[in-house]
Amino acid sequence: MNQYVESKQNDFMHALDFFKKEIASLRTGQANPAILDTVQVEAYGVMNPLNTVANIAVSDSRNILLVAWDKGVMKSIEKAIVEADLGLGVVNEGDKIRLTVPALTEENRKELVKKLNEKMEKTRIILRQAREGTKNVIETAFEEKEISEDDKFRFIKELDEFSARKNEELKDIRDRKEKNIMEI
Repeated sequence: MNQYVESKQNDFMHALDFFKKEIASLRTGQANPAILDTVQVEAYGVMNPLNTVANIAVSDSRNILLVAWDKGVMKSIEKAIVEADLGLGVVNEGDKIRLTVPALTEENRKELVKKLNEKMEKTRIILRQAREGTKNVIETAFEEKEISEDDKFRFIKELDEFSARKNEELKDIRDRKEKNIMEI
């Protein structure tokens, strides 16, 4: 791999990591604590990620239990989850909150796959921008006579192959998530 692709490799990796984080919040028919990653709870006058104010545990395939470190923030936790509109059943049992993951209907599944595809398209745009940025650096190096024309074409070809591999990796991640969503 040439030095131009190597120097921009992190941009491609960050795009894939961003996609993985984004799709973790899409729920499947199974209880998964990752769907709570985006929930922010107001506690002690500031907004906090849910996992910093409560213990999150999966009790079975359909239930998630939350136990607050401080019982005084239970109402704030419940409010934050309801406002996040994750489609979960929320039951405050006093000392803990039980979240029930309802079974997905066919319509829900299709809607989630649609959101998944939108997130994938955003990530493809980020990958495309990373590719274009790297290509511009290679072309600038050629114009400034730092590399030969043969090197320029060889580097761009390597970039295209690397970019295609990353797009394929993105598609594989998407396909696995779609399989999880559509699984009954």
